[in-house]
Amino acid sequence: MSATTAAAPLPPSAPVAVVGAGAMGAGIAQVAALAGHPVRLLDNRPGAAARAVDELRATLAKLAAKGKLDPAQADAAASRLAAVESLDGLADAALVVEAIVENLEAKRALFRDLEARVGEHCLFGTNTSSISVTAIAAGLARPERLAGLHFFNPAPLMALVEIVSGLATAPAVADTLFATAAAWGKTPVHARSTPGFIVNRVARPYYAEALRLVSEGAADTATLDALYREAGGFRMGPFELMDLIGHDVNFAVTSSVWKAYYHDPRFTPSLVQEELVNAGYLGRKSGRGFYAYGEGASTAAAAPVSSAAAPCPAKITLFGASPAANALAQRLSAAGVAHGRSPAADDGRLAEADGAVLYVTDGRTATRRAAESGVAATVLIDLALDYAAAPRLALACALQCPEAVRAAAIGLLQAAGFAVAELADVPGLALMRTVVMLANEAADAVNQGVCSPDAVDAAMRLGTNYPCGPLAWAERVGPAAVVAVLGHLAATYGEDRYRISPFLQQRVHAGKDLH
Repeated sequence: MSATTAAAPLPPSAPVAVVGAGAMGAGIAQVAALAGHPVRLLDNRPGAAARAVDELRATLAKLAAKGKLDPAQADAAASRLAAVESLDGLADAALVVEAIVENLEAKRALFRDLEARVGEHCLFGTNTSSISVTAIAAGLARPERLAGLHFFNPAPLMALVEIVSGLATAPAVADTLFATAAAWGKTPVHARSTPGFIVNRVARPYYAEALRLVSEGAADTATLDALYREAGGFRMGPFELMDLIGHDVNFAVTSSVWKAYYHDPRFTPSLVQEELVNAGYLGRKSGRGFYAYGEGASTAAAAPVSSAAAPCPAKITLFGASPAANALAQRLSAAGVAHGRSPAADDGRLAEADGAVLYVTDGRTATRRAAESGVAATVLIDLALDYAAAPRLALACALQCPEAVRAAAIGLLQAAGFAVAELADVPGLALMRTVVMLANEAADAVNQGVCSPDAVDAAMRLGTNYPCGPLAWAERVGPAAVVAVLGHLAATYGEDRYRISPFLQQRVHAGKDLH
């Protein structure tokens, strides 16, 4: 991974070639043309490059007509686009970006052919999302000139570009591509060539923990999706997102990362998702996944379940000044609900309400926490990105809880304006376990030298539209609290899946933040 980004970008006069005229290749060509480069587009399908150029010119004209692009800028970019019919037409390129089929041998063959035609200073970028950059470059006489230049779809709109260095990649090459991507208006991040790079690796827990929650009967998918959106601030819940991506694609990526990491249990694919793939329930594209799509599909199955209305407790006491306690106080005051405040309690309780004792989950089940503390009336609430603004919140009750305690806890949260989602008593509930696992995976990527802390946070915000970078979110929760939750998850499941990243442990021991 390059340590510096001092290199200058390629000048706009430098010709850029894109091989592969599909959606991704065409998108990259559009980005480069708008940045001022003469662009040559090539595809091995007869006429495909010419059609893509025509479509790109039409797209630029539409953007100008809608006022999203200056007409002169659109015309200039359109004039810079040209289709070529053979590799010989790319001889003057300063950069060739490969966006062909995800096949190692096909990519190697292409770059070997290119190496015989382009100048010695031409740079090679591969847009692969899953193949080792080291392996692609291995067949070249000069492998140091090749790096990953991984755009996200759609390339004109998505800000992130992963600049991926293989074992042979020259630091100056990675730095030049980094600077060039920045000059194109993108937000580049450096990464080392490892399975999944940054985004496809660090995102795995978002799907994996949600799938495990469903397999354990924590709640239905619609309720969980609503929690991820409304309490977590994610743009889409994991189940609707998997339906959109396609379960065949999502399962294949997870399986690929799992195999590439020699069956590390952190990346173990889900049997729930495998069953969907086996059944042909691939999501939106097949008309059915976790949800049904198309004409006649029922919307009731996609509606979250909220707890029935419960009476407001007669006596409410909030403890300490944590973000959750302060937000509850603010929301109760805004609703005109009387409540008291007390100093922080030794056992970390958040609130008491007519006998119910509420805590923010620490990764233990409510039942285990009740047994260990001797507080039978234990109720846990889940993490929220912003307790003051979240419209929905999850809770779980210990098996020891009397029904009146459950009702009091629900009544308290409803009085504060939350729609309440009651989950089965699973460890870590939904958002907390997902966020700490995302943070743990991000920390491991940093620990293994794949990327920097800032890079992983930027990559996950921009590449997946997460509301917060995983390490930044961990700092909001508190690194020590994240480590505690992971430890309790590991103790409950007895699986290496929940092992704590050495990076997290070291930062906690040193009392340092994660950046």
